[in-house]
Amino acid sequence: MNENGGCLLRIREALHALTPKEQHLANFLLLQPERAVDMSIDDLAATCGVSISTVIRLCKSLGYTGYKELCRNLYSDLTAPAQAESSFEDIHPGDSPEIVMRNIFMSSIKAIENTFSIMDVSALEAAVDRLCAARRIDFYGLGTSGFVALDACNKFQRCNKLAIAHMDTHSQLLSALTLTPEDVAVLISYSGDTTDMLSLARQIRGQGTPIISLTRYGKNPLSEMADIRLYSSSTETLLRSGAMSSRIAQLAVIDTLYAAMCSRAFDEIKPHLEKSRMVTMRLHQSGEKEK
Repeated sequence: MNENGGCLLRIREALHALTPKEQHLANFLLLQPERAVDMSIDDLAATCGVSISTVIRLCKSLGYTGYKELCRNLYSDLTAPAQAESSFEDIHPGDSPEIVMRNIFMSSIKAIENTFSIMDVSALEAAVDRLCAARRIDFYGLGTSGFVALDACNKFQRCNKLAIAHMDTHSQLLSALTLTPEDVAVLISYSGDTTDMLSLARQIRGQGTPIISLTRYGKNPLSEMADIRLYSSSTETLLRSGAMSSRIAQLAVIDTLYAAMCSRAFDEIKPHLEKSRMVTMRLHQSGEKEK
């Protein structure tokens, strides 16, 4: 758990996936956090008209070990120093390029900040362990998430890992058929409920291959099937609905996994990084000579 607050963000991100009673409780925490943080678990349950078990379930749904940890992170949110306002709005028809630029940049910055706040460090460590030990790593994604999968594949190939990525659903299923328990599958889907990705996850689980999911925060079918769950945050609105900030956040998580793996096995990986750098450099030089 990232001990930097982020409780209110976690609640907002997970709200869509909560039960009605949990949503009622979560809305109270969002609307009256200053009051809630001083309440005992019994007082909170009574005030919201829910059972203590509902409070405990909400804590678990948000990734906390219990009510004390939720309150600790909620208190951190309330006592965090005020930061410079970096608000952004949706892009409207007729906005100038300058306004569009500002809102796009602020949106991307906020998505990365939010993703950092909800990052589970223990899950990150477990993912790096799996990736370091894997014989082969398959990256799967559809649409914009597919391009994130291709980027991940390109990075991991540089450090002498057998990495594969496909964006076509048929190719993905065929590739998944060759996975083994010694491999790792990284499934990227912001919504976590795409039908084709869920079918793919079931196929991979049936073969005993560990799954690392990268989805939006909160319960979703894909993360429920994963062995290790990683999350990213997004600030998509109407005109930014082309998976802009969600893509930036996903790329930041992939970069973190790649850099952490390189850091862990630097002496082993360094020669391969140097070799890939030299090959790339020669290609660039060859292209310049042809011009």
